[in-house]
Amino acid sequence: MSARPFRVLGIQQIAIGAPSKDKLRTLWVDMLGLTVTGNFVSERENVDEDICAIGTGPFKVEVDLMQPLDIDKKPAVHSTPLNHVGLWIDDLPQAVEWLTAQGVRFAPGGIRKGAAGFDICFLHPKADDDFPIAGEGVLIELVQAPPEVVAAFARMAALG
Repeated sequence: MSARPFRVLGIQQIAIGAPSKDKLRTLWVDMLGLTVTGNFVSERENVDEDICAIGTGPFKVEVDLMQPLDIDKKPAVHSTPLNHVGLWIDDLPQAVEWLTAQGVRFAPGGIRKGAAGFDICFLHPKADDDFPIAGEGVLIELVQAPPEVVAAFARMAALG
């Protein structure tokens, strides 16, 4: 196995799904005090999500509260309450190339712009014969960290 040419910097987001966002908003916004910073709707992804935030600056973590636009269509963003975990990556193209060569299975779609405007891709939750490494039931989003996030994590790492 060759040396890993990228670093996972930290958690960028968690995405939580339910048939309706109402109860999710009651907990995460009304009770826990997260701030709603945006909304993302996509018919292709069958999702209506409120984008919330914990923290600030480069260490801000998104908490996406998701409901399906059509409960009978796929993807079923509500069928697994913890829909996915997003990880900041310092070099997404290198990560995808290296992980693919190691046998990691990616979900269809490749690298593309995500709801928050960053380049993203997803590790598939299930392995197959061609790609024996996957998320073991968890969808994992890899997110290209912008330069200020890479720099902030580097400063934090230097502090020990």
